[in-house]
Amino acid sequence: MDQRHIIFIPGKNPKPPADQHCKVLWRTLLEGVRRAEPEIFIDLRQHAQNFRLIAWNHLYYRQNKNISSELAWIDALINQHGPTAQDIYEANAWHRKLMRLLYTIVDYLPFLLYFTPNDLRLTAQETTRYFENGNNIACEVRELVKQALRPLLTNNAKVLLIGHSLGSVIAYDTLWELSHLERLPGKIDMFLTIGSPLGMNYVQRRLMGNNRSGKNQYPTNIRRWVNISAVGDITALDQIFADDFAEMLSLGIIDSIEDHCDRIYNFYRNEKGLNCHRSYGYLVNPAMGKVVADWWQQSA
Repeated sequence: MDQRHIIFIPGKNPKPPADQHCKVLWRTLLEGVRRAEPEIFIDLRQHAQNFRLIAWNHLYYRQNKNISSELAWIDALINQHGPTAQDIYEANAWHRKLMRLLYTIVDYLPFLLYFTPNDLRLTAQETTRYFENGNNIACEVRELVKQALRPLLTNNAKVLLIGHSLGSVIAYDTLWELSHLERLPGKIDMFLTIGSPLGMNYVQRRLMGNNRSGKNQYPTNIRRWVNISAVGDITALDQIFADDFAEMLSLGIIDSIEDHCDRIYNFYRNEKGLNCHRSYGYLVNPAMGKVVADWWQQSA
């Protein structure tokens, strides 16, 4: 039996029903691999059973999103083989740079959040809801991830864990709990974060282990961490993780931390315009496809 497993943890907001969402994520991930490594794509596409979605969103929001309105936009994304000049212009537009600056200021001075645009406040509220763990909801969400990871770690399977946006925070906290509360043996091969807010001060101050020191502060069950951030993705406020989590390297609890954020464009569009943060846009990008393809080949 093939011991390679790709586990995807999505970001916030209601998602389509799990089976529909999983198929679309798999389709876009395959497209990214095809663009980067066509020969590996041929092999990977035969292993849909090795891809698993942790569908935590329905538990969290108690509703699903209708996928029908997204399908045409996903088709357009797959049929577009790179960012257009307009995509690049919009991703670098002044209003995005201004929003990033504002977000950075709020990250250091949280009381200013009340004076920011509504979208920023809503994002902060969703993140805060997770950290406050009302009605034990964050613990229930992490338990879904643990149920998938426990048997894989115990059996020393090859695991690529992908966390998008808030999903990367959920993944990090889960890995910390498995390391230090359950003391589960084994490590995941790669922790791949995309559009992640883990570089934010607000998030780092609330992560599992933040009040501890040394090895107890961090997950100890990750072999390699790769972080990918797109130009114009404001959620990925601090795109460099190798400095924020450098102590993991000096402590010898992780082999490497790599940041890929140079001229990477997420060109997903819908009726609202360019969305530099959407998971589908990250997945079709050949920069991510290359990381996944290399892992798939090396883990065989």
